[in-house]
Amino acid sequence: MDKGKIFRDLHASTFVVPNPWDIGTTKLLGSFGFTALATTSAGFAFSRGLPDGAVTFDQMIHHCREVTAATSLPVSADLEKGKGDSAEQAAETIFAAEAAGLAGCSIEDHTGDPDKPIYDFAHAVERVAAAVEAARALKRDFVFTARAENFLWGKSDLDDTIKRLQAFEKAGADVLYAPGIGNVEMIRTLCSAVSKPVNVMAVPGFTIADLAMAGVKRISLGPWLTNFAYGMLETAAREIQQDGTFGFTRAAMPFSKLQALFGKSSD
Repeated sequence: MDKGKIFRDLHASTFVVPNPWDIGTTKLLGSFGFTALATTSAGFAFSRGLPDGAVTFDQMIHHCREVTAATSLPVSADLEKGKGDSAEQAAETIFAAEAAGLAGCSIEDHTGDPDKPIYDFAHAVERVAAAVEAARALKRDFVFTARAENFLWGKSDLDDTIKRLQAFEKAGADVLYAPGIGNVEMIRTLCSAVSKPVNVMAVPGFTIADLAMAGVKRISLGPWLTNFAYGMLETAAREIQQDGTFGFTRAAMPFSKLQALFGKSSD
């Protein structure tokens, strides 16, 4: 079973790929009928008590191995900028991702440097081209997603973002992704400017129907599920401390359901 091919074929229509952050949430989300999963760099970092961006590449790859081992679904990984800054390290990222059992991964043009958060255009394209070459050298299908991070780092420039995604497409990327855009019309413009499938991260106000009409093929949740779970923990803690009650337990997933789910070897 070529999970990369299965994952690629899903992009023929619009689908949602949720983002677990550990083994338990991987099994749980896998039991809900989703067709694929994706890791979340921020969600995993938060689960380790770290800020986004503070997880090492080796830690992230180990996490990816745990996630792929916990599900029969195709898994794509958010690998941030990859193993390092160079084009060679971008290629090495693909080989490491494939060895971890992933069906695909994304690499960003975000440098990790707050003073210069986005790679120069030419270097960003060179990194994508190297990653594409590595993906094509694999013995099985692998879906490579190239990310343009402008909107997450204070550069709300749609023209430059489209220019980058068009160059990434020309370099051979399979899926294009510009997280942080919260306007459906801007997303429609972006989708119409490229021919490869576009991934969009859900934000409040979006609907699957609206994004599909705009041309989006893949909808991911990034850290939203992690943030939601942590928000519910905060709500429960406040109820206990401020009201002295435990009403939140009524909305909890039953112990027996979790016991039965995690008693299985996989989803």
